[in-house]
Amino acid sequence: MKVTSEHNQRIAKMTFASVYPHYLTKVEKKGRTKEELHQVIEWLTGFDEFKVQELIAEKATFEAFFNNAELNPNAHLIKGVICGYRIEEIDNPLTQQVRYLDKLVDELAKGRKMEKILRNDEPVP
Repeated sequence: MKVTSEHNQRIAKMTFASVYPHYLTKVEKKGRTKEELHQVIEWLTGFDEFKVQELIAEKATFEAFFNNAELNPNAHLIKGVICGYRIEEIDNPLTQQVRYLDKLVDELAKGRKMEKILRNDEPVP
């Protein structure tokens, strides 16, 4: 599936606050916790729970959210298909970063072990 510029713009303007409750509901429905969700978000972005709440209160767009993030050096190890898109083939960096987060939340909800989700045991190139 090809990512269009309209799709990229829509994702950039979407607020993190509008998506966060869906992430939380998804993981809690599957028996995971808010703390685990925050651990995944912090691993990817460097944002602790306080900063996540601040960004939600500010209604930060995904563009602003990821512009302020310090992306984990192992983020490139997140691969696979999410929402019909192969993550490693997405050429727009912001859209790819949002899909990284979607994929991590999906893996958490599917019961994958935290060590695998966080990809810490794999070397940075």
